[in-house]
Amino acid sequence: MDKSLVFYCILFILIGEFILATVMNYLNAKRFKDPIPKDLSDVYNTEEYAKSQDYKLTNYKFGIFTSIFSLTLILLFLFFGGFAWVDNLAQSQSENIIIQALIFFGIIMIGSDILNIPFSYYQTFIIEEKFGFNKTSKATFFVDKLKQWAMTVVVGGGILSLVIWFFQWAGTNFWLYTWALVAVFTLFMNLFYSKLIVPLFNKQEPLEAGSLKEQIENYAAQVGFDLKNIFVINGSKRSTKANAYFSGFGKEKRVTLYDTLINDLEEEEIVAVLAHEIGHYKKKHIIFNLATSILLTGLMLLILSLFINNPEVSLAIGVNRPSFHAALIGFGILYSPISEITGLLMNHFSRKFEYQADDYAKHTYAALPLVTSLKKLSKNSLSNLTPHPAYVFMHYSHPPLIDRIRNLKA
Repeated sequence: MDKSLVFYCILFILIGEFILATVMNYLNAKRFKDPIPKDLSDVYNTEEYAKSQDYKLTNYKFGIFTSIFSLTLILLFLFFGGFAWVDNLAQSQSENIIIQALIFFGIIMIGSDILNIPFSYYQTFIIEEKFGFNKTSKATFFVDKLKQWAMTVVVGGGILSLVIWFFQWAGTNFWLYTWALVAVFTLFMNLFYSKLIVPLFNKQEPLEAGSLKEQIENYAAQVGFDLKNIFVINGSKRSTKANAYFSGFGKEKRVTLYDTLINDLEEEEIVAVLAHEIGHYKKKHIIFNLATSILLTGLMLLILSLFINNPEVSLAIGVNRPSFHAALIGFGILYSPISEITGLLMNHFSRKFEYQADDYAKHTYAALPLVTSLKKLSKNSLSNLTPHPAYVFMHYSHPPLIDRIRNLKA
């Protein structure tokens, strides 16, 4: 394999993905002003629809700017020796390969995040603020960044160190040990994410006794679902947008409701949303997603093991000597088309599972409160009611609102 060929493959992938994303976003933006489907005519009034169109258009234009910046940055790194400079700096600090890799990725990842802070700040305090969503204080914004960096250093650094150690110890068979490590970590995070990670950023409290809790528990008992952990998270600390999610399994399963969800919806609508989430559990969607994620990770690591000792994969990004960490950068770009394809498949199954969870809620609770809750949540987040089918196929993990409503009414 020739270094120049790998370099041009990397360029082709980066520019090709940028063009594809730009075309998809353009096609989607062309649909922003389409008339609202009849079944959704009660979501927005004229003024609200104009506001939603403005919000979508603002984010579309901002997205063009940020994507051009990101592409330009990585192309500058490739053409003007940015990766080589970082690699030389890492080598000058230590002879240890693991420490070199930690410094290399630390500089690239945290440095990249620092360069993106102005965009993230603008998104939060200009765009989200303008449309009434932002509740994040500037102190919270920057403290969140520091916490994210600390987690990246501790968790990401620990996993990377083990992966390189596996490579030094087991050679190309390192992928098997890495796969086992990632599988255990994925299972652990699925079980304990809400207990260990969420409290670092948000306050969680058990849902207080009352009518809502009683209705939820009655429904859970009716469908034979052991639900003891119902928590409320202070999502309003950062945004007015509402959400609810299910996490864990076995004794560790829990439902988390955003306080904004409780404020925005009626009690029977909240129960309908919970019925949908329980539907995911009952239909074993969580187990499927977890197992598929682990299997896809194994596939990626197996392919990585075939390329990791090829010096051209490292040298193609401009470094002066082959290394495990440089090869990871080159491989990450080369693998991205496969990742796009697996992403499309996962989105396909995810949309299918959303219909199944909606059907479960319809058959075990009621369709109407779920319909009204979906409409309210879409309205309050100024969501796009007329997305382009190609954009939905590429990016949507949930079916468009109109399709979900029609399915619930069927």
